[in-house]
Parts: sequence; structure tokens; C-alpha cells
Amino acid sequence: MTSSSDEILRLASADNFRDVAGAGYATHDGGRVRRGVFFRSNELRLNESDHDTLAGLGLRAVLDLRSKPEIERHPDAAVPGATWHNFDVSGIPMEQVAALRDRRSAVELMDRVYRSFVDSEAARVEFGGLLRQLATGGPQLFHCTAGKDRTGWVAALLLHIAGVDDPTIESDYLLTNALTGSSRARVEAEIVTVLGGDHVSVFEPTLVADIEYLRSGYDAVQARYGDRAAYLREGLGLDDDVVTALRDLLREDEPA
Repeated sequence: MTSSSDEILRLASADNFRDVAGAGYATHDGGRVRRGVFFRSNELRLNESDHDTLAGLGLRAVLDLRSKPEIERHPDAAVPGATWHNFDVSGIPMEQVAALRDRRSAVELMDRVYRSFVDSEAARVEFGGLLRQLATGGPQLFHCTAGKDRTGWVAALLLHIAGVDDPTIESDYLLTNALTGSSRARVEAEIVTVLGGDHVSVFEPTLVADIEYLRSGYDAVQARYGDRAAYLREGLGLDDDVVTALRDLLREDEPA
């Protein structure tokens, strides 16, 4: 499935799977983000073909950002050769989703989720642990349930560390909406079955990536730490060696 260096690897049964580097995003100083090092995904409910594809990537580790109940509902398919790690970060609180009655409340809920990535000590500990694990070397894969919020936040941090500009990071973040038609349709069908069709439009803000959410997280970073470098250092507890290791892994040896 990777017959040329320009081909973008996709998985049918994990539709938000992709290389963090995209096609090799440009950095602000003329370099490129290295492909084949870090991969991101939604939950690994894999068909046989996709399982074989993942096994062929030579992954060292799979890093699961889901909570214990999420994992129990849909355990990851084991990937040969990859050690599984859990970094439990609370995602969208389902009990609050069930109580939503209008779209504005759904957006406000999502804003709170992203601010919690910064303000919650428990979340910071888990994100810091995940990034330290990534710094040990690739190839590694990280994911949550939909692969858009917790996973999207980590991917945005990695691209920032690599030196990618914010417009590119935001475009990459929004790719979730273009890629996840099949998994989103499955969730919407479940909503219709359980709650009725009228609830789909109310819940829709919780099913998509929106720049407002990402910027809510950035606003929380600025308010609490001043900038993302301080958030990485003081909030997530990453020392210079870890950040440098991540940057070296993420960047091509020579500018493209």
C-alpha cells in the first residue's frame, strides 16, 4: 500500500489513521517533517487487511489515550511487535453529551474539553508521559477514540515542536472532518437509534474538529503558561532533552 514515496497510507477500518507528518509538512526554516516516524489514528477496530498493513509498519509501540471504559468497549487489535501503553486522558464526557439540548451548549462543552488539556493536572501528567514515550524513537502510533481531540492536540504539539507554522497545523487538524465520513456516519446512526434523529444536529459539534476548540486550548495555554514552550516545559514536565529528541525525530536530516 506504499508503492511510492508520495503515496499517503490510509486504512479503511480506521479512517482517521495518518502520518503525523502528512506528505512532509514544511517547517518555518525551510525543512520538512519526517514521514514514517509517528502515526495518529482513531481506535484500532481493524479489518484483516488493515491489521496486516499496520503490522508491516514495524511499530515499536501503540499509545492509547482512551479511558478504561472506552478501552473495555473496543479494545485495540494487538499489533505484532508493538508494545501497548495506556495514557488515560479524559475525553468528551458522555454523561454531559447526553444532557445536551442545543448546539451552543455542545460547542461550550468542547471548549471545556480542550481547556482541560491544559488546566487538568491529570491530563498534563498523561500527555507528558505520552510525549516522553514518543521521544524514545519511532515508529510509534498514538490514538484515542475518534482520533480528533486528544489525538489532535498531541499532533498539533508535535508539529509545533517540529517548527510547522500554525496555519498548517490548523489545516492538518481539520483534516479529520474530511477523512472520517464512515466512522462519523456510524456514530450518527447510533444516535438516531438510541435518541432519535433530532439529536444528531444537537450533538454534531461534538463529532467534528473545529478551530474554535483548538484555539480554546491555545488560549488556556497562554493564560496559564504564556506560550506552548512553557506549557511543554512546565505543564507537561518535558525537559530540553525530551523536546530536542522529539524535534530531531520529527525533522528531516536535510531541508527538502
